[in-house]
Amino acid sequence: MLKLRLSRGGTKKRPVYKVVVADSRFARDGRFIEKVGFFNPLLPKEKKERVGLEAERIKYWLGQGAQPTTRVARILGENELMPMPANGNNPNKAVPKKERNKKEEDNKEAPKEEAPKAEAAPAAEAPKEEAPKEEAPKAEAPKEEAPKAEAAPAAEAPKEEAPVEEKK
Repeated sequence: MLKLRLSRGGTKKRPVYKVVVADSRFARDGRFIEKVGFFNPLLPKEKKERVGLEAERIKYWLGQGAQPTTRVARILGENELMPMPANGNNPNKAVPKKERNKKEEDNKEAPKEEAPKAEAAPAAEAPKEEAPKEEAPKAEAPKEEAPKAEAAPAAEAPKEEAPVEEKK
């Protein structure tokens, strides 16, 4: 598969990239078919020398089925050579990792507690209405409701056994 991708050049901590057309199996900085531009990330975004692209050749290779990588697609979109790719949505990117992990744990626990509420709601509506009124300020109210959901299936099990006994 043909790819439009960046090939790194330059020195240590001073990268300069070539935009190349290469087979996806080739090494990042290895063999390529054609150089179609360059990208210098160290220059400010306003400068013209930051990106240089051969528009006709890029359009040709896109027509031949070459797929741009995400970074090259963004560069091409900024230079209006192809439609701008959809931006990724990662709202947790700026949140420190420790806080992110805490939020993930809270989110994992919340759906588990909500599912038993939905299952137990048709079985016994009156006790649930009373429990949240008494324990509304507490955050542990859902934990206490979870055992009630477990008690409901236990109550259903003897009902299933009763008809079995009547058949005998």
